[in-house]
Amino acid sequence: MKKKILLVDDKETIGKVAGIYLGKDYDFTYIENPLKAIQWLNEGNLPDLIISDIRMPFMMGDEFLHYMKTNELFKSIPIVMLSSEESTTERIRLLEEGAEDYILKPFNPLELKIRIKKIID
Repeated sequence: MKKKILLVDDKETIGKVAGIYLGKDYDFTYIENPLKAIQWLNEGNLPDLIISDIRMPFMMGDEFLHYMKTNELFKSIPIVMLSSEESTTERIRLLEEGAEDYILKPFNPLELKIRIKKIID
């Protein structure tokens, strides 16, 4: 059975590109904002890994990470953060708060796939 990946990002093009690269090997779901993602998760959907952008409307990615890591049902799901900001401070803070990895945008889809594979396969 394919492992499940959820991508939360407000940029639809990121969802499409990631879907092309990850959809063959994983059961891939794209949701455009964290509030809808939380609703989807609370409906009983449990992915094996979540990829989340940091800068999004409605709820920031770091708030989403905090919600996930303080929720008993979801805290064990690995989360990979995406950011267009090269900030060592932010990267360290998010890794300390429980993110498994931090990948800069624009990212190489093959690199993303390899990093995911190392976490969940």
